[in-house]
Amino acid sequence: MANMTRYDPINELVDDLFKGFFLRPVAFEGRGTLAGELPRLKLEVAEKNGAYVVTAELPGVKKEDIDVAIDANQVTLSAEVKREREVSGEERILHSERSFGRLSRSFTLPQELDETKAEAKFRDGVLELTLPKKAATARRQITIQ
Repeated sequence: MANMTRYDPINELVDDLFKGFFLRPVAFEGRGTLAGELPRLKLEVAEKNGAYVVTAELPGVKKEDIDVAIDANQVTLSAEVKREREVSGEERILHSERSFGRLSRSFTLPQELDETKAEAKFRDGVLELTLPKKAATARRQITIQ
C-alpha cells in the first residue's frame, strides 16, 4: 500500500526559502558575498554621436590610481582603492565596512574603437570615457583574372 502525505504548500514554500540559509554567507547590498571582498565596479554604457560613453563609479579613488586600456573593442578599467589613514597603536577599529585593494573590470563593445580619439574625464568619483567608434572600412571587391 502506498504512503500518503498531506500536501502543505505553505510549509514547502518556507522550507525552500530557508533551505541553506545558515550554510552560505549573506550578501549585503553593494558588497561581495564574503566580508572584505571589494564591490564590483558599476558601469553604464550609452551610445551617442558615433561613440560609446562609459560612466563608471569609483568613489574614494584618486585620478592617478585609475588605468584604462583599450584593445580593439575590449575596454579594461582598473583602479587602486587605498586606505587613507593608518591606525595608530592606541586606536582600535571596532567595525569597518570599507574595502581596500585593486578593482578591475573588462567588457567588450559591439564595434572596434578608435583609441587615438578616446577621452577620459574624472570628477567627483565618476569616470566618464568617450570612446569613438572606428570608421567602418569600405568593402573592396576583387576582380578575378
